[in-house]
Amino acid sequence: MATAKQPFHAADLSGVPSAKGLRFAVVVAEWNSHITENLFAGARETFLALGALPDDVVRYNVPGAFELIYAAKTLLHQSDFFDAVVVIGCVIQGETAHFEYVCQGVTQGIASLNTLGVAPVIFCVLTDKTEQHSLDRSGGKYGNKGTEAAIAAVKMARL
Repeated sequence: MATAKQPFHAADLSGVPSAKGLRFAVVVAEWNSHITENLFAGARETFLALGALPDDVVRYNVPGAFELIYAAKTLLHQSDFFDAVVVIGCVIQGETAHFEYVCQGVTQGIASLNTLGVAPVIFCVLTDKTEQHSLDRSGGKYGNKGTEAAIAAVKMARL
C-alpha cells in the first residue's frame, strides 16, 4: 500500500490480540539510526500497550540492513524462543545501484526466513527515496511503521 495515498490515523489497537505472554526479538540496524530509533520506539511502545512485559521485548543491534538477515536467522534458532522477530532498518536511495542491491537482498533474505516455519519475521525496513520520506514514516506525518510492525508481529504470533 502506498503510504502517501493513505491518510494518517493513530493505530487502533482495539482489535489487535494481546501480546501478554509473548516474547519478541527486535533487531535494529544502526545505519540511519535517527530513523531506526524512532521505528524501534514505536514498536516497543506498541508491544507494551498490547500487554507485553518490558523484559519480553528484547533488542539486538546490527550495523546495517543487510545484517538483519543473519541476526534474525540466528535468533530463530536460539534456545530462548521468540514468538516473533521484527527487523528494523532504513535504506535511503543514493546515486549508485547499492540501494537496489541492498533492498532486494534484505527483502529476499527476510522472505526466505519466513518459509522456515520457526516463527514469523516481520519486515520493518524502510526503503525510501529521500531521508524526509523515511522521517515521515518513522513517527512523522505518515505515522510510524514500527508501530505497524509490532501489530503485525502480535497478529502473526497469535496465528
